[in-house]
Amino acid sequence: MAELEAGLPEIRRSPRDEGRLEMIVSRPRTGEREILERAELDIELGLVGDNWQARGSSMTENGAAHPEMQLNLMSSRAIELIAAERSRWQLAGDQLFVDLDLSGENLPPGTRLAIGSAIIEVTAEPHTGCKKFVDRFGLEAMKFVNSPMGRELNLRGINAKVVKAGTVVVGDVINKQ
Repeated sequence: MAELEAGLPEIRRSPRDEGRLEMIVSRPRTGEREILERAELDIELGLVGDNWQARGSSMTENGAAHPEMQLNLMSSRAIELIAAERSRWQLAGDQLFVDLDLSGENLPPGTRLAIGSAIIEVTAEPHTGCKKFVDRFGLEAMKFVNSPMGRELNLRGINAKVVKAGTVVVGDVINKQ
């Protein structure tokens, strides 16, 4: 835990208004990950080729995909600290890894972000991790991201939805609208 907490100053240095898309990950089927250089974001489908819609959600009455949890974004600085190796980032299960301050103070629900030719909107649904996150990164990592400071900084990430379809490419600027 001390090692993780020692990384907080670097995470806090994340850009507040204009950052960079560092990695795109599609989850075509449960348990599978595909790292992409470019992707299409669609209002209905989310990240095209991802299984978000087909997988559904236990948080909706009918088990359908949760419209406020279409995309998961995680701080590249946070996952770099937690996963240690870039080759393990995709195990977090998020689709977009960004170098941007994801804190609730900086990106409250309703904030719109432009990435490539797409626009997404931060939603209020919390992103807290699951048993798979613990299995892949350890209990201390889960405690770290869900600590009061971890929740304040949204170290586990944030949820968003697509409000303007478009193409995103690794290296694209991501900025607040």
